Amino acid sequence: MNKTLHILNGDSTAQIFSRSTIQGDVIIWREMLYEGSLHKDVGSDAFWKKRYAFFEVEIGVSKIEYFDKTIKELIKIEDASNYNKIVLWFEYDLFCQVNLMALCVFLLKYYRKDINYYLVCTGHEKGKSYLQTLSDYSSDKYQTLYKDKIKLTRNNLLFAKQSWELYVENNKETLKEFDFDQCSKFNYLQQAISQHLQRFPSQNGLNQIENKILRIINTGVSDRNSIVNELLLWQQKETVYGFADSQYFLYLKKLGDYYTVKNEMIILNNKGKKMLIN
Repeated sequence: MNKTLHILNGDSTAQIFSRSTIQGDVIIWREMLYEGSLHKDVGSDAFWKKRYAFFEVEIGVSKIEYFDKTIKELIKIEDASNYNKIVLWFEYDLFCQVNLMALCVFLLKYYRKDINYYLVCTGHEKGKSYLQTLSDYSSDKYQTLYKDKIKLTRNNLLFAKQSWELYVENNKETLKEFDFDQCSKFNYLQQAISQHLQRFPSQNGLNQIENKILRIINTGVSDRNSIVNELLLWQQKETVYGFADSQYFLYLKKLGDYYTVKNEMIILNNKGKKMLIN
């Protein structure tokens, strides 16, 4: 038997991957575990219950839709006996690194000695000014990425599990003290956790993203799409959040107490202006 299972970080990667010559079955990891309630036991009933609630209440995704798009894909991993190789395809950013940790925990539950586990993780590339995502590569280049994949041992997966549990506990001081760089196989994890620490409240009670949104509005950028576009540019140059526009629209919505909307234009109210002073 020589059969490979590829677990991809999202649908955009799957589209490019489908045009490559790489052989194997595909599972798409459709989650955004950087946000919402979590449970350490990935794949347990308690875990899914928390995720169901988050997607239904915060995102507006029904339980049926979440099951079809997310759980239905992942439960295929439970029976990996048909494969001798599992390859994970992820990226450097916070969004992907959190999902990657959780996936490693899930794989540990069904770990088999006769399966080889590998990681393809994009980021730094010589000659490139920005960290690279999987979408930055053509389908032809995927073969090179695949050739350079990194072997993951059971100990590597156990480290990812330890890191995941710390992330779920979400104690700021513990996260700051722990060395996420101690496993060289996950060389973007420390950077991602450092970025996550910026999501804890600052002195004015808002985190880095929330403060950035208020500052953008204060410069005169006042329609929702333009605000989010500014956030995406900022993200590319200065952060490693890796969020899509939908995540930033959610952040903007949650800040509704700090601005008023007139003729679809967003303007800081007194409460919002006061935050900029603090």
